[in-house]
Amino acid sequence: MRQVILDTETTGIDPRSGHRLVEIGAVEMVNRRFTGRTYHQYINPERDIGPEVVAVHGITNEKVANEPVFADVAETFLDFIRGAELVIHNAPFDVGFIDHEFTLLSQRPGAPALGLVAQHCRVLDTLVMARQKHPGQRNSLDALCKRYDIDNGHRVLHGALLDAEILADVYLAMTGGQTALTLEASTAAQQGLVTAANQGLAIERLSIPAGQLRVIRPTQQEQAAHLAKCDANGIDWPKTELRDA
Repeated sequence: MRQVILDTETTGIDPRSGHRLVEIGAVEMVNRRFTGRTYHQYINPERDIGPEVVAVHGITNEKVANEPVFADVAETFLDFIRGAELVIHNAPFDVGFIDHEFTLLSQRPGAPALGLVAQHCRVLDTLVMARQKHPGQRNSLDALCKRYDIDNGHRVLHGALLDAEILADVYLAMTGGQTALTLEASTAAQQGLVTAANQGLAIERLSIPAGQLRVIRPTQQEQAAHLAKCDANGIDWPKTELRDA
């Protein structure tokens, strides 16, 4: 399954008031694994960026003055997301701005009709998912990072690619996680590290009747040490009578 975790930065909160995109950031995953492919683009919004918005994402008029307008990057961007499931936090906001840009582009003479996001992608809203999992709690990206113990200390200002990368970690945590062991095993296999299989060793399964299995019981000292450890860690372990090995 191919997913693209996506975030945008804008000149304001409502495209119907003439606000535009200034940055798009996206991270690709296939079958819950990062592929290393990303999309990141600053955009000249062809309008002023107010100081109250600059305070949020730090993108000034000067920073994007020489960046391409959306019309120049639209097809490349669409090629990156086409056919994927878009994973977005508060999806109506970002999708609304992207659709607005596609609509404005379609109104230009000779411009290609690119359609709307829904014609090319499925959309999964992680804010809706978070509210279902954690009703009545704060479910901003920062709050979810704290809840799932995800480091976002480097997030001083909003940034589309940085926020997409953080959201990817949050999404994996909310939907079951992705353990380091799995990643290490995958990396080892890709790098051809030594395993029993590539040493020519075979796994041998033993068949022993249950009655022939020898059971070795812990000594009284071992059981006492175990119970003391449980008590020290607040674990309620059944205090059965200790028996000799």
